[in-house]
Amino acid sequence: MKRFTLMIAGLLTLIGSNALAWSNHSYAAYRAFETMPEVASAAPVVAEPLEVFLKAQEKAIETLLASQETWAAANLAVYPPRPASLAFTAKAERSDEARRQAFLMALRVAPNSRFALYVQPDPRSPLPDPKTLLAHSAVDTLPEQANSSYKFIGIKAGEKIAPLAVLASACDEPDYGLDINLWSDSPSEWGKVYGFGPLPFGNPALYFSTQAPFHMGFYHEDRIIYLAAPFVKTTFPLLRVHQYSSLAALAFRSGHSYWGWRFTGLALHYVEDLTQPYHASLSPGNASIKLIGINLLAMAGFPKMKDEMIVLLSNRHLALEKYQNQVIHKDALAQQDHGLEQTLRDGSRDGSYPAWSDLYARDVVGRQSQALGGRLTDILVETLPSAYVSDPSFDFGVKESGIDLLAEIGKQDASKRARLEAVTAELMGNFGAHSRNLVRGVLKAAGAP
Repeated sequence: MKRFTLMIAGLLTLIGSNALAWSNHSYAAYRAFETMPEVASAAPVVAEPLEVFLKAQEKAIETLLASQETWAAANLAVYPPRPASLAFTAKAERSDEARRQAFLMALRVAPNSRFALYVQPDPRSPLPDPKTLLAHSAVDTLPEQANSSYKFIGIKAGEKIAPLAVLASACDEPDYGLDINLWSDSPSEWGKVYGFGPLPFGNPALYFSTQAPFHMGFYHEDRIIYLAAPFVKTTFPLLRVHQYSSLAALAFRSGHSYWGWRFTGLALHYVEDLTQPYHASLSPGNASIKLIGINLLAMAGFPKMKDEMIVLLSNRHLALEKYQNQVIHKDALAQQDHGLEQTLRDGSRDGSYPAWSDLYARDVVGRQSQALGGRLTDILVETLPSAYVSDPSFDFGVKESGIDLLAEIGKQDASKRARLEAVTAELMGNFGAHSRNLVRGVLKAAGAP
């Protein structure tokens, strides 16, 4: 059992290296919400710095964050309690900066998180005036990547902004460093006081990998996996969804609608991450018995199958993300619709799911995504170039920037392309439906009409 635990730990180290799910949530979110009346027809909101909301609602936030702690202890399979010293307490005399730091540390997010006033423009809109653009570092604490298509438009306090832009922009924000280095073995001061313990999985050498346990949720594995590797349960997307969605409801109720939409977008990110099967399943396409067999071979001195499986999981994960992102971005620039955009907008299946609840992300989204993993893997293997998804000697992550996946897929048989398009559209349909259901849940909790 101990050896199997080590094998799962090694697998999770590699999985954590792919801690980013959908490449840019805002692209898909604009399409998912642009025909939802509650968002698209909502009145413009007035942008305000985080410090304004915190000061105005300081006592209510103190009460809410205490209730969040009670909820987490009662509902999460694994929950390291927040140290009492980090509890948020109303102190009217302190500075705005001190209040902001106390709030972020009570949430146990990176206290250097920017929370800038900005929007990420819809890629279908005209190119923004370069004079309005913010530097990458003004919004994101993580390094800017080569060939990045990200653009951040700065907005001013008091400026009126469409809720769609606020919501879609915030959907991507948790990938901007909010969940980085929160562990006791992280190279940060805050990780040493947050109480989460050491990084349970992921590769700490990679700049974004320490966020993995907050953006992945392995809720529906076989019992033997949990017995052999109980740290698989140390994941916290449910925590973040509850924290941000309840803050959103408070913001809406108290007249801070800008932060209502902004916090809703933050909560959405973690739900949308779980619609990606490689974030909801330990090893999509591989049954537990296969993992055990591969591990037995590794224990006997034949680790080749284990090493190859880990590389293939990584490659398939990254290839799926690149394909989805390329299609949506290309279609946006061309002002045209594809199956992905149509399913993102399609609200006909929203009502087929249970009403939003605190455990919806686990019981509905995670279960659906985990169940889809095997079929998705089969389609990726059948339709994508074999070098990218079936050759363990090829590292997709290393060579990704030089790969035009759409051009490669364009060379494939039309029936194969159709299968890949269909399963990706299905994933985007799930992304859209669950995103809208969360918004409905937040608005209901806020008492919105």
